[in-house]
Order: sequence, then structure tokens, then C-alpha cells
Amino acid sequence: MKKKLLKMALVMSLLVTTIGACGKNAKNDSTASGQEYKYGTVEIPALDGSLCGAPIYIAYEKGFFAEEGIDAKLTSADFETRKIGLNNGTIPIVNGDFQFFSSVEQGIAMKVIGGMHYGCIKLVVASDSPLLKDNLSASDLENLKIGVDEVGGTTYQVASIWLEEQGVSAKPEDGEATFLPYSDGNLELEALYSGDIDIAAVWDPLGDIAVASGKAEVLVDISTDEPFAGKYCCFYYASEKVLNENPEEVKALYTALLKAQEWINENPEEALDIIEKGNYSEIEDKELAAKLITDYQYETIDSDHDVKEDILYFAEELKNIGYLESDPQEFTDKLYFKL
Repeated sequence: MKKKLLKMALVMSLLVTTIGACGKNAKNDSTASGQEYKYGTVEIPALDGSLCGAPIYIAYEKGFFAEEGIDAKLTSADFETRKIGLNNGTIPIVNGDFQFFSSVEQGIAMKVIGGMHYGCIKLVVASDSPLLKDNLSASDLENLKIGVDEVGGTTYQVASIWLEEQGVSAKPEDGEATFLPYSDGNLELEALYSGDIDIAAVWDPLGDIAVASGKAEVLVDISTDEPFAGKYCCFYYASEKVLNENPEEVKALYTALLKAQEWINENPEEALDIIEKGNYSEIEDKELAAKLITDYQYETIDSDHDVKEDILYFAEELKNIGYLESDPQEFTDKLYFKL
């Protein structure tokens, strides 16, 4: 999650640029002066510029938080601040991917209460890459150089899971793959184009921008391709302390977000207009942004998606690559909390 925030900041000028968002708490017409809120003011760390975080912006702007008795205050917070806030209860809820799993194993008191959306990471290759052929074998994928944001980060985990599914070990000691970290996703793509790496594992919208340039093709889109297809990669994490002390507040927050997600699924273009007008993000390529926000397929109120199965899948895969130590089923049973 930490690197996800950094990656999005680096590509803002290309598609999604945060314009003063971190200091912003836009006026919500539904939160009129003097309105009483059952749960008072609740700070929600959301101002990171990421397009996939749209439900929080929309829940605020469309008044869904207010409908649930919450005077929402959107703030900015880094990965460590979010973890600390969840642990001590000052932050009741955050959105995040499965990189949070290790924090749970380390003792941070939080629970997954629901899914958010399908994946926002793509593995891309140069447009003339031999990896674009059909029916890749394990031998085709051995000894590849793969660019990631950081070794151990979410893009690293995604690439590792995919390799293991193809019969290639991602474990460093086996020497079947080399992972090269790039703090700047644009530099990672330049390394791909120059042949320094074979695959670039990148956050949206970098992969789509690379494809639009004609220099790259998508090898794996985790929102649509196996082994990730149909699985939420991002979830809502709630503070265990707040769940114990005020579960109705967490339920109200989650309900507001589900309302927003359903609304986005039905009104993607209007959602982008609201996000742009509110200066949460400046949308330069609206067609591409609409495609991304639609591909995410946010969870809805009446969804029958088995979020717990998604948690278990990633727990098993992360244990397989050495990122988790716990028994996957026991870990999943501990982490998931059904409201």
C-alpha cells in the first residue's frame, strides 16, 4: 500500500494528477451547517490521488457518509500512519491491498470487513516481446528480469504469485527469477523499453499509458486475467479497537462506501466528473480513466462475492512465496470479520 501511494503520485502528470488534494476537505452540500451527526466527525485517510480510491471521494461528495450519520473529514496519511491509527483506534477504516497482511501477522489490530475492487496492477512487456506468444511454458519464463516498485512490495508479490502459478520459483534462493526495484515507475518502463528488464509490474495507470504509447503490451491484468481474475485485491480494513467499542460506526462507514461503490458502477462518467471537479484528481484522459474505474468492479451492497475466499487465496499464495508465516486458514479466520 505504501508504494502504491508513491507510484500514483509519480504518474499524476500523465493521467491522474492530485491538485492540492492533500490539504483539501471539499464542501459537501448534504452536510449543511448545524446538522447533527450520530457518530460525530470521523477522519478517513483517503487523499492519496489514486483513482481506485474513488468510493471514498464519492461517499463524501454525494452525501452517503452524512446519510449514515458521519461527518466525514478526508485526510492524507502514509502507510505507517494508517497502521498506527488502525491499531490505536484513531483511524476507524482504511482501504488497502494485501500488503497489509504482514502487518496483521506482526500484531496490528485490524480486520478485513469487506472487499473493495478487482486489481489495479498490470504486468507489461515490450511490444515485440517473445513472451506475448500463446501457450507460454515454464522454460519460457525462467531467468527473467522483472521490474517492481520494491522487493517485497505489492507489485513484487503479484509478479511472484504469477510466476509460481506458471511453475517458476519466485524465491530468491532458487535463482529462477531476478527482481529489480525502481522507485520511479516511469524509469521502470524506460528499462523495459531499453531491454534492461523483461517484464514491468506497475500500478495503474502506468500499464495503460505504456500500451497507449505503442511500446508495450499487457501480459497480465490482475483485474481480468488468471490467476487473479474474479478476486478482490483491495479490501476495507477496520480498526479492531473501534469494532469492539463501536461496531455500529464501522458498519455505517462501510454502508456509505458500498452505496458509493454501487453508484460508481452505475455512473462511472459522472463519478469522474465529480472527482475532477472536486480536485481529488485531474482526469486528463477520461476514456482511459473510465475504463479503469469500470474494470475495478467495486463491491456492491447486494454482492454475493466471497471476500473471505479471496483473503484465503492471497494468504496461501503469500505463504508460498515466503511473505507470510502463518497457517493460511487460521490467518484468514483471524483477519476476516463479517459485519
